[in-house]
Amino acid sequence: MISAATPQDSPPDAPPRKPAALVRFFAPLALQSASQGLTYPLVAMVASRGEGGALNLAGLAQSTTVLFLLGTLGFGLVTTGMVFAKNAAGFRVFQRVCWLIAAAVLLMQALLCLPLPAHLLFAGLIGLPPSIELPARITLLASLPIQLLFFMRIPYQVAMYNGRATGRASIATLLRIGLTLLLSPLFCRLGWVGPLWAIVCLTIPVGLEVLLSSLLARPFLRRLEPGEAAPQAMRDVFWFNLPLSVSGYLLAFAAIVLGAVIARAAAPEQMLPVYYLALGLATPLAYGATRLQEVVLAFAPRFQGDRQTLKFSLAAGAVLGALPLVFILPGLAEFYYIGLQKLPAGDLALVRWAALALAPYPLCVAFRAQGEGLAALVRKPTTVVAGQVVFMLTVAASAAIALRLGSPGFLIGAAALCCGNLASSSTTRFFLRRLQGRLHRPVPRTTTADGQAR
Repeated sequence: MISAATPQDSPPDAPPRKPAALVRFFAPLALQSASQGLTYPLVAMVASRGEGGALNLAGLAQSTTVLFLLGTLGFGLVTTGMVFAKNAAGFRVFQRVCWLIAAAVLLMQALLCLPLPAHLLFAGLIGLPPSIELPARITLLASLPIQLLFFMRIPYQVAMYNGRATGRASIATLLRIGLTLLLSPLFCRLGWVGPLWAIVCLTIPVGLEVLLSSLLARPFLRRLEPGEAAPQAMRDVFWFNLPLSVSGYLLAFAAIVLGAVIARAAAPEQMLPVYYLALGLATPLAYGATRLQEVVLAFAPRFQGDRQTLKFSLAAGAVLGALPLVFILPGLAEFYYIGLQKLPAGDLALVRWAALALAPYPLCVAFRAQGEGLAALVRKPTTVVAGQVVFMLTVAASAAIALRLGSPGFLIGAAALCCGNLASSSTTRFFLRRLQGRLHRPVPRTTTADGQAR
């Protein structure tokens, strides 16, 4: 029987965990997060080659936006699972909570597919013309299975993350991307095109990803100890997840606010494309930096003063922030921004400045994610929500100030994102300092990829 270990059980002179172990855990997570968005541009060509052309693509984009917005209710489930699903009893409770949230999301999505709610959403609220509203309604209904598959995947990922087998977990996602890369041109060649076929092309690889994840997670599920204490109640697990999910909605709303402010700055037709092109490279890496939450939970600090995960997070964030700068080098910048993205040659200097301004963005996200991981570790998700509320307010305030000062649009976005993440992290850490000593609560030991207890 693996006994629970507390941070204070470790001897004072225990050697720090090797940075290589943190890198092995984090690198597959970051790669997985940064690459998942590649599947949607791949299936876009299936949608746009059907009758209606680019209108199908616009409808698909709107329905997938609604799909992910509804799915945000499960935004915090991976973090929740890494806290509560440490043994077999806790995993069963966590799995039931996953199914409960999945059922609620699927019900909401199904209701929005009914004729009247769908028309009110797409035509009334979003303002889509009929030519785009129809493919949006069709694809939202057809994407019900993929929404279910996304929730089915979560418990298997949690089991492997708790086993520190992130490389193993990323195999299924990378194969999903590879299969989508093969199916998209195949569907086009066979004439299976249009919005419905695009959803089919998207769903098949996700279904196989879930199946493969279930097989890869089996060894870790078998090794879960029964658990000596009574499992956490479902309501406690649900209420732990809910604030983390609310923070996802706040982040999405902040992005809308930023776009609205930049559109009101000087030369929006020039600045918005420049900003979004640079952000398109920075965002996947910033999203990868959010996975540092899992690093903190898997390598739980043994005491409040343990700075190892903080140092690692800052180093990882700096590396992730520097990667997009490769695309501003002579030759590669012209190839990517002008050749592939069709940016006017006269705006190349602006996009280079935008990329430089956004370089600190993943670093700021990494700093925030490490603090949010500590908050999850002491089971205080409300501190994360407090930080995200401050994030949203800071983004709005700093963007408004930059607009008033006459800053260019790309600088407004970059400055607001960095300031917002730093303010959010500071807020979370302020509340954590007030809870000093709570990191000493028992942290159940987990099982590594090689079967050894940690």
